[in-house]
Amino acid sequence: MSEIERLTKKLASGTISRREFMSRATAMGATAAIPGALFSGSAIAAPKKGGHFRIGTGHGSSTDSLDPGTHENGFSQSLVYSYANHLMEVDNHGQLIPELAASVESTPDAATWTFHMRQGVEFHNGKTMTAEDALASINFHRSEDSKSAGKGLLSAVKELKVKGNALVFTLDGPNADFPFIMSDYHFPILPAKDGSIDWSSGIGTGGFIIENYEPGVRATFKRNPNYWKEGKAHFDSVELLSLLDTTARQNAIMNGDVDIVNRVDPKTVHLLQRVPTLDILETTGTLHYTFPMRVDQAPFDNYDLRMAVKLAVDREELVAKILSGHGGMGNDHPISTSDRHHASGLAQRTYDPDKARFHLKKAGMEGVELTLSAADAAFAGAVDAAQLIKASAAKAGLNINVLQEPKDGYWSNVWNKKAWCACYWGGRPTADWMFASAYINSTEWNDTAWTKGPGPDRFNKLVTMGRSELDESKRSEIYAEAQTIIHDDGGALIPMFANAIHGVSKKVMHEDAVAANWENDGNKCAERWWFA
Repeated sequence: MSEIERLTKKLASGTISRREFMSRATAMGATAAIPGALFSGSAIAAPKKGGHFRIGTGHGSSTDSLDPGTHENGFSQSLVYSYANHLMEVDNHGQLIPELAASVESTPDAATWTFHMRQGVEFHNGKTMTAEDALASINFHRSEDSKSAGKGLLSAVKELKVKGNALVFTLDGPNADFPFIMSDYHFPILPAKDGSIDWSSGIGTGGFIIENYEPGVRATFKRNPNYWKEGKAHFDSVELLSLLDTTARQNAIMNGDVDIVNRVDPKTVHLLQRVPTLDILETTGTLHYTFPMRVDQAPFDNYDLRMAVKLAVDREELVAKILSGHGGMGNDHPISTSDRHHASGLAQRTYDPDKARFHLKKAGMEGVELTLSAADAAFAGAVDAAQLIKASAAKAGLNINVLQEPKDGYWSNVWNKKAWCACYWGGRPTADWMFASAYINSTEWNDTAWTKGPGPDRFNKLVTMGRSELDESKRSEIYAEAQTIIHDDGGALIPMFANAIHGVSKKVMHEDAVAANWENDGNKCAERWWFA
């Protein structure tokens, strides 16, 4: 089969769009060979209903829970986005759109936000969703004794009330990006009774109903026959499988045991490309791999020691050997080059063993052994990356012991607890949201414990200033300074921004645009995709 014939087949089946077809065909100089009938109104088949969709994800832990405040990995994200909805949604084009909110409006200063609730939406138990359900769902994370990881994201909410069929947020200051927060996976809208939600029931308004949930193993769903979204949730049933082992995950997709896997090891992409039943889907967004150093634990409470570590890492080598070129270098702050507020003027940190040795000597820690905990649960190749860091750091006089941790329970027992470990962040659609998730002093997920001192004090003031600044150019200046402070003073070693790489069965269809805010089409492939 020629390349134009293969493209023609994919166009006819709806696998690629007409625009993508024409672009590829034009590049091959083959437009004269295109059958005109393909561009009739019925050329691209509409999504079909039916089938059992199996997702193999490189996330999940036996300590996972249906409690939305505890969600901390991609398994939980896929789970909650399957059975529940949120006030807002980041669509497959990366745009913020209303979900359970029908519309949103704010006061001119962006300090008060009103979310008008969608009418006629039912929970899986038949209860009609109301603004009171939304109120209880958000307040679940705001209570004084809440341990929710989303609590810090809501710290600016001064008052929350129901007004008619709307939910009104009054903030302690302006925040032009606040509606983005309402798409966060910690904040599903769940049914309320007497002002409280019963999260353990697993009842939501989503496209799929939970049938079985085994934390760290699998979740199974059936289609919600009364789903309120038109043209979504096409599969009869969905199975979400936790496959932490990279080899097992890739064998599963090659053997046809699942229909999609994420976290394909960049070093094996070329092997999966040879499998005739598979396509490789690669998205570029905000995903970054990190090695957080907790500044509340010795020796990482020393600025010069942290700087020695940052300078002792060969980032180019990591991108070449761990990502196989499927990504780019990080600069020790979490804002990607795709973000409109990326600090483009900040010089890229490079490997400098001599300068690293200078800071190590200044810290008075020559000969001190550092322990770096890692497991491939953090990201594919995390242990290998830790070994490369050990080797490059040795040339600067840094002695690193790599401790390979168990994959299961990694996020509960290692991350956000041990002094230095491997980690990943999917990133967030806005700089403010990313800062609020992992860097401000009130978030539960400040995994560097960078909360006290002149650096974090100034940083937290800048975040507040940025939220209040409605002029985009001035806001960029504020966020550039915030990134510079993290880059210099913070405990985050961020050497790589990675592309999200998936292996997908050719029988799976999806729109041409695929979201890059999270893996698996924003972790909404169950709702958005279908079988040919």
